[in-house]
Amino acid sequence: MMNTARVSARELPKSASVVIIGGGVMGVSIAFHLASAGVSDVVLVDKSDLGSGSTCKAAGGVRAQFSDSINIALGDRSLKVFENFRETFDQEIDLHQVGYLFLLSTPDEVSLFEHNIIEQRKLGVVSEMISVEEAKERSPLINTDGLIGAAFSPYDGYCTPESVVLGYATASRRLGAALVPHCEATGIEVHDGRIRAVMTENGRIATGTVICAAGPWSKQVGDWAGVQLPVTPLRRQIMVTEPIPGLDPHTPFTIDFASSFYFHGEGSGILMGMSDPDETPGFKFDVSDAWLPRLSRTIEHRAPSLTEVGLRSSWAGLYEMTPDHNALVGEAKGIDRFLYATGFSGHGFLMGPAIGEVIRDLFLETPPFIDVSELDALRFSGGEQRPEMNIV
Repeated sequence: MMNTARVSARELPKSASVVIIGGGVMGVSIAFHLASAGVSDVVLVDKSDLGSGSTCKAAGGVRAQFSDSINIALGDRSLKVFENFRETFDQEIDLHQVGYLFLLSTPDEVSLFEHNIIEQRKLGVVSEMISVEEAKERSPLINTDGLIGAAFSPYDGYCTPESVVLGYATASRRLGAALVPHCEATGIEVHDGRIRAVMTENGRIATGTVICAAGPWSKQVGDWAGVQLPVTPLRRQIMVTEPIPGLDPHTPFTIDFASSFYFHGEGSGILMGMSDPDETPGFKFDVSDAWLPRLSRTIEHRAPSLTEVGLRSSWAGLYEMTPDHNALVGEAKGIDRFLYATGFSGHGFLMGPAIGEVIRDLFLETPPFIDVSELDALRFSGGEQRPEMNIV
């Protein structure tokens, strides 16, 4: 995360053309794209250090292998930004394009991924079904028992979330955006259906536009403006092992789809995680041992050699879940003007670059590169859902 000094009320901008609430990758990407488009008086506030929420707790995966065509396009667009991030922003993000490898155990999983790959290829994404034997060659740590297929895309991978935040934040400030950490938003003033101001712990910022990029905290931000954002925080945990002698540096981001267990290289060790079906919603940031028996059994089955490796560190972060595991992106109806980009259910970091472009265009009222109207939060009010099937 980025360490920055606390901002006093005297230093807080008194007005802004737009206020972004949330300083993770989504917020700083939006700030950069607005400022680079010539939008003046862009202000971003965050209650802590920039990137210190869900972004810095992420596993860092970047991919375009999704089931939803919108997500495929967003992931692919962002991948291209990550590939050129160092040259564009003069910021190293340690991008490792080692590929994403999905391990499949049932005919239904194979059928799902075969369909996904057809959609991905339509949009120009390089992905393919591969044999179990090739999966083992690419990811030597796995035990192939029970596997009947795999899916692979060579341009996916992982990078360092904090570095991405730093690159966007630095570029945003150079373009004149005011990024204000340690300044918690506490409310939104709305009169006659129009936003008037954002209230913060350090004072009031007069504005006519709010952009919610608050991740797991988005429901409260929406409530302030009378906008329903069905986002629920859900704890996810990550562990990093001690160094593993002889670890192949080209080991892909490997996911056992049936169990959601995943791992990728992290320095000379392995970063790994898995969802816990018994986890309950809430703002939980402590590391719990409750998931360890299930995790241990899964590791012993799918990557048994990892059971003999010591652990170096662990942490917990929050997914921002929606009912259909798909994002909320759009502009609220009935209030002028409240935009939102949240609810990515575990794939927000990797879509940050593309979503920054989309929100910029929605703010400027120009068509974005991809139609995101079906991600409008109102889809749930009519009982509609747009499920994303490829999340872990």
